[in-house]
Amino acid sequence: MALSMRTLSAKTAAPRFAGRRVAAVSNGSRVTMKAGNWLPGSDAPAWLPDDLPGNYGFDPVGLGKDPASLKRFTESEVIHGRWAMLGVAGCLAVELLGYGNWYDAPLWAVNGGKATWFGIEVPFDLNALLAFEFVAMAAAEGQRNDAGGVIYPGGAFDPLGFAKDSSKAGELKLKEIKNGRLAMVAFLGFVAQHAATGKGPLAALADHLANPWANNFATNGTSLPFF
Repeated sequence: MALSMRTLSAKTAAPRFAGRRVAAVSNGSRVTMKAGNWLPGSDAPAWLPDDLPGNYGFDPVGLGKDPASLKRFTESEVIHGRWAMLGVAGCLAVELLGYGNWYDAPLWAVNGGKATWFGIEVPFDLNALLAFEFVAMAAAEGQRNDAGGVIYPGGAFDPLGFAKDSSKAGELKLKEIKNGRLAMVAFLGFVAQHAATGKGPLAALADHLANPWANNFATNGTSLPFF
């Protein structure tokens, strides 16, 4: 009976340790857990703190050895990830609602005409829009830098109060950086996809689903030009 209970307990607890490494026990009583590395079996760089959200030991050229640089890179990655998530959502929403695709959206500035926002004409020319964007971005960055480069300010920037539960803060930060990284890769895919097919992501997806064997990365004549 005791053996059966121990076996059941081990099976129940096993999933909790999947994908993690158990450090060597130094005193026979303490076991520490570390997140898995991007390269299995490798040692994580000592200069990357264990509590850094999304830290999987990836710094092959040592860009984060300088603490000031690591702080700046960390902030930049989170901000770029947020922009990428907004950009990907906007690209998909515009095409889904039938207002064209992301690539054609800014062509009005090259070919002449007026900008539109979900089919509504924007009553400003390019110079006015650039001036407004410059002032707005400078003000936002000024506020953030005055606060020491805060990337998780809370308060008005957390209207739903997600950050109030400190026990979930690390989990939410990890989810954000993972989604941000995925969005950056996704937008890079949008750019490459349009260069290869001249279509937006949803149009290309529809073509692929209609005929997967004929419409894929190996048959577009660009990704694999020798095919």
